[in-house]
Amino acid sequence: MRTRLGIKWHGLLEKYFPERRVFLKSDTDTRFIRLRPGTQVAAFAGGSFVIAWAIIATAILLMDSIGSGNFREQAKRDQSTYQDRLNDLSAQRDSRAQEALAAQERFTAALTQISIMQSELLSSETRRRELETGIDVIQSTLRRTMKDREAAKAQIAGLKEQVEIDGGGAGATHTASSASIDFVAEALARTAAERDQVIQDAEDALLAADELETEIALMREQNDQIFRQLEEAMSVSVAPLDKMFRSAGMPTDRIIEQIRRGYSGQGGPLTPLTFSTRGEEPSPDTMRANRLLNQMDQLNLYRIAAQKAPFATPVKSAFRFTSQFGPRRDPKTGGRRMHNGVDFAASVGTPLYATADGVVTHAGWQSGYGRLVKIQHEFGIETRYAHLSRLKVKVGQRVSRGDRIGDMGASGRVTGVHLHYEVRVGGKAVNPMIYIKAANDVF
Repeated sequence: MRTRLGIKWHGLLEKYFPERRVFLKSDTDTRFIRLRPGTQVAAFAGGSFVIAWAIIATAILLMDSIGSGNFREQAKRDQSTYQDRLNDLSAQRDSRAQEALAAQERFTAALTQISIMQSELLSSETRRRELETGIDVIQSTLRRTMKDREAAKAQIAGLKEQVEIDGGGAGATHTASSASIDFVAEALARTAAERDQVIQDAEDALLAADELETEIALMREQNDQIFRQLEEAMSVSVAPLDKMFRSAGMPTDRIIEQIRRGYSGQGGPLTPLTFSTRGEEPSPDTMRANRLLNQMDQLNLYRIAAQKAPFATPVKSAFRFTSQFGPRRDPKTGGRRMHNGVDFAASVGTPLYATADGVVTHAGWQSGYGRLVKIQHEFGIETRYAHLSRLKVKVGQRVSRGDRIGDMGASGRVTGVHLHYEVRVGGKAVNPMIYIKAANDVF
């Protein structure tokens, strides 16, 4: 059975691959190599496999080259888009910073003006009370004078009746009576003059009181306008800060309370206003001013908290945004892996700055990061600055936002010069662009 199958198989191979001989001839001898059908089939199969492998490998390389070209073009477009977006963010940030500075200046000027107006209002209230007291004294004097005049009139009438009864008695008595009448008449004349003067003084005092009331009304209107301006300024200043913290996912109530505990001193210009020492209820203006002072206190706490969180960009010079936060293609191996920060590319030696107040906890070499600076901030936040060419800080050093901490470089596991910037909350990496974009409308 095997022989027949072998004969048939051999015959089939002979049909398509007949036996061939390759002759090798020299000067003295002639030899040949016999190529059996099986050998030819093996050679044909091997050659076909090599050709097919070459075609497939060439196709794979060509497709990978085309894919790499498309990826590079897409990466360039993404980089250009990110760069344009960051340039817009920087311009908007500068514009918001100028607006915030102008608002702060207007707020300071308005606060100075309201202090002056409050002093003038207090002085006007004191003068009004003095005038009211003077009017009361004048009215009491006028009433007393009127009573004296009535008494004098009654006394004159009595003297006249006595003279008529006496009917021209003794001369001495008549002379005395005449003298008494003249004295009383003179006293009445002086009393009438004093009365007229008191009436004139009272009228003048009433006119002055009316003018003072008008002046006080104008001052109150001006104060109300100043209060409205201050309230609008406070709303414009506080609302963006509150929105910034909420956009970054930070609980504002807990943060404000933490800052207040750390800055618990009292006194100075933020002491509640009190204009009465007689235990009276505070006026509406006083309550309104106290509300503004409380809002100022809240604004100051927000600004302190903003300095302690990384609401800033670590690179102030021109740069390119080369990689975002999240999964990406590893530039070394080509595989997919998590990228825990964002990358800013610029020239070697570009200055790098702390994005918030804090304490340096690491300043040295770390595998993968190269030269690395770690800064611990409030609220459990840590920032990392990797691949530096030079360090400008030491462990334990306290830094403020905007302090220079090092220079950009290419140390560690990199493909080029750039800064790898991370933000970690409670040890977990978060997207740094959350804080950078949240501060866009404030700083």
